[in-house]
Amino acid sequence: MMLPVSVRCQDSAATADARRVLSSLLSAGMKERGAYALLRELTREAPHRLSGSQGAARAVRLVQRMMDSLGFANVHREDIAVPHWERGAAERCTIVRSGARGIRLSVCALGGSVGTQTGGITAEVLEVRSFEELARAGDTARGKIIFFNRPMDASLVNTFEAYGGAVDQRFGGAAEAAKAGGVAALVRSMTLADDDVPHTGVMGYRDGVRKIPTAALGARSADRLSAMLHRSAMVTVRLVLRCQTLPDAPSANVVGEIAGSVHPENVIVISGHLDCWDKGEGAHDDGAGCVQALEALRLLQAAGVRPHQSIRVVLYMNEENGSRGGKGYAQDPRREKENHVALMESDRGGFAPRGFTVDGDSSLLSRVMRWQSLFDAVGAGTITQGGGGADISPMAQKGIPCFGLLPENQRYFDYHHSDNDTLDKVNPRELELGAIVEALLAYLLSESKI
Repeated sequence: MMLPVSVRCQDSAATADARRVLSSLLSAGMKERGAYALLRELTREAPHRLSGSQGAARAVRLVQRMMDSLGFANVHREDIAVPHWERGAAERCTIVRSGARGIRLSVCALGGSVGTQTGGITAEVLEVRSFEELARAGDTARGKIIFFNRPMDASLVNTFEAYGGAVDQRFGGAAEAAKAGGVAALVRSMTLADDDVPHTGVMGYRDGVRKIPTAALGARSADRLSAMLHRSAMVTVRLVLRCQTLPDAPSANVVGEIAGSVHPENVIVISGHLDCWDKGEGAHDDGAGCVQALEALRLLQAAGVRPHQSIRVVLYMNEENGSRGGKGYAQDPRREKENHVALMESDRGGFAPRGFTVDGDSSLLSRVMRWQSLFDAVGAGTITQGGGGADISPMAQKGIPCFGLLPENQRYFDYHHSDNDTLDKVNPRELELGAIVEALLAYLLSESKI
């Protein structure tokens, strides 16, 4: 089959060394699948890694030991203070007055929510699809539990776009409900799955606005509650949450690297975030991104690569509910002695890689496109402009090129922030391919001037 002229030209520009490196990465990676072994250990030893928790502390110690055992250089922690929120026990949402009294709805508190009083909050439910609809409700909203029930748009191919079109309810729903006189907020889970597993995630209060409890409903529970409200003008539920926010806790980012053979002061970062929510095991979000970064560096060492510039793994703490790790890394005084050439992040799940996003101007994108044929060889040739990721965004603001691993995305929100996010949902070969793509991009960046 004849390739298009443009692809043949790009392939001819790829160096023989780069093709040999890719061959070595594939040979070792796809046979050994080291990323999955690392993920298995992480999810077994520290499945619940929310910032400030004992699980997060175990994870920091574990990945530091991993870096040491893998032979990385300059392994160390960079201390930060992180938020400490705890879910508590006895989360319940029960229908207490309607034609279906006593039905339990599947519920979990949103991250950062205040709890209810001991006996919970009992109130009628008002269903809305948007903040604008809530505002139009006027005095009808007073004293009610506001139920935000706008689903992710299933017609969109890009599930991250669908997520972006619905997640304002989760983050801002409690504040908007309180402004309207509501006593609590319920939010349909951010998922496209047809199940009843609730999905948590960070929410935010506003200065000067009363803090009210807020929780997510499983998709089927949201549908059930909505159907009841359409049949009956009045449905009353009791919401019980035991969550609380404690003082900030000490934690750390964990760092290790391969020192550059020519310009060790120049740094290329591969990264993921070590923290996860206290639901599931954080396998896709973002255990996958962490072990892909570790495995990428291991594969480069196994291939005998001595990069011209330093390639560094940074595993950030607190992406989920504060981004203290990404901000702390950018602000650390050690950065003043370093020249960051590029950063990349994997935080979209451990699915088969399709390419990566490039956070930079059009000239940067065109320069990176010359490597497209190499990534096409592993099914990851989609190179597009877009954000690199939350944890590397503080460095992007300094004008440093940033890249985000772009995997297949159809299943991500089936698992995201829920009890569904467990090791068995991760395919070892797909996970490993992501690590190989990151290793290849890091190698290409280290050997060139972008």
